[in-house]
Amino acid sequence: MENILMGLEQFANPIVILSLLGGTLLGLTVGALPGLNDSITIAVLIPVTFGMDPYVAMVTLVGIYTASACGGAIPAVLLEIPGTASAMVTTLDGYPMSLKGYPKRGLSLCVTSSFFGGISSAVVLLIFAPLLARLALKFGPPEYFMLAVLGMSTVIGMAGRDIAKNFLSMTLGLWLSCIGMSPTTGIDRYIFGSASLMDGIPLIPRMIGLFGVFSILRIFDAMGKDREAASATNGKVIEREDDKIAIPDLAMCKRLLPTWLRSSMIGNILGIIPGAGMTMAIFLAYDQTKKANPKLPFGTGVPEGLAAPEAANNAVVASSMVPLLSLGIPGNGTSALFLGALTIHGLRAGPAFFKDYPDMAYLIIFGFIFANLAMLPMSLLFCKYLASKVLKLNPQILAAAVLTLCMTGSYAYMNNPFHMGVAVVFGAVAYLFWKFGLPQAPLILSAILGSMMETNWISSMVYSEGSAIVFIQRPVSLVLVIASAIFFVWPLLQRVRKSRRIDHKLR
Repeated sequence: MENILMGLEQFANPIVILSLLGGTLLGLTVGALPGLNDSITIAVLIPVTFGMDPYVAMVTLVGIYTASACGGAIPAVLLEIPGTASAMVTTLDGYPMSLKGYPKRGLSLCVTSSFFGGISSAVVLLIFAPLLARLALKFGPPEYFMLAVLGMSTVIGMAGRDIAKNFLSMTLGLWLSCIGMSPTTGIDRYIFGSASLMDGIPLIPRMIGLFGVFSILRIFDAMGKDREAASATNGKVIEREDDKIAIPDLAMCKRLLPTWLRSSMIGNILGIIPGAGMTMAIFLAYDQTKKANPKLPFGTGVPEGLAAPEAANNAVVASSMVPLLSLGIPGNGTSALFLGALTIHGLRAGPAFFKDYPDMAYLIIFGFIFANLAMLPMSLLFCKYLASKVLKLNPQILAAAVLTLCMTGSYAYMNNPFHMGVAVVFGAVAYLFWKFGLPQAPLILSAILGSMMETNWISSMVYSEGSAIVFIQRPVSLVLVIASAIFFVWPLLQRVRKSRRIDHKLR
């Protein structure tokens, strides 16, 4: 209770409250702009936060992360163009509802569903992160090594048909984590004659490239398509007199409650699992909602079709911070950026985070709760007065502004022009990944966890005198070994079952 009060005490500062509200408004804005999202914005702003008060910086990023997933539904409903990747499924029923003459009703359903999913994930973060951190304080090197293995095995286990692509991406990330000076021998590895790589590839410029520079390349790539899509929809959306921006009535809330609960649970579970992400959550939530309501004509503007993905994607937001704050393992790419933001302020996420920095830990947790509470009225007002204006902003001007911030932020990280080159290179890498259909999540996660694996593997071998049996002798480590094996083997078993079914049908 004392630690909780320490976190709440920070909100007595008016600047902290204003920063949270400002971040929430910024999150809604970037979410509503096709091509921009929370990851890009946070990646660009992290170097800017270096000179800010840590509490102000973190609540600003929390507000952006919370609101951007909700903002992505605005162009999805009005233009059939997802503002963020998490709003892809929202277009299926959002735009048809607009064509029926109820765009404002569609936006209201999205906002309310986002609020429900967001609040649920904030409560999950409040309950589970401290408990998990308390358990993790008892971890030794073998447990940390297996924890990193589990984090990467979940990426493979959740890959579905793209196991080979995920594995390739993860392998590249592990190689990137080896660049720099060896922690055991002190010998440089893969630095290619550059002294700037002796400490490895810095996290902040790398993330700016993977999200910020990549977003610019993708904006230019899709600029013509987005303009054609926007012009194709222009004039088709009409508004009826009874259409308005408002919280759904009690009857509609009762109708959508099962969908909200189901989708929020899916989003929270997948948010806690490293590498699962919003995309899997929205598709799974939409699919389960269709199965639960077989008589509804999904794809024609059904309220459940809007409620399911919007509740799921916002449920991923705060729950993805559970493994980051408690274990030091990011749940997805955006939470990995929070790792960089904490690092730049001299804070270290992990089991000792709640013990060493209880005020910051609970500031972040309650920041998600307050950001969701602020997001509901702000989103309704935003949709009513600003949404149509934001959608008219010139994407070329936005791209130029983002590029300027990316280069400035990369250089300002350590006043090293080499880091600008790092951002450009990783932007190109991310663009090639996108073009060839390779997932970025395994690359980001394995590059972060690789050094953690190496260090704890060496410590485990020293502790056990070179015997790998230590990983199955310790109870917690054994549980993590079994869980990792399940995630690795499960997709293979599914493929075997599927092939047997096909053979049975052919016979």
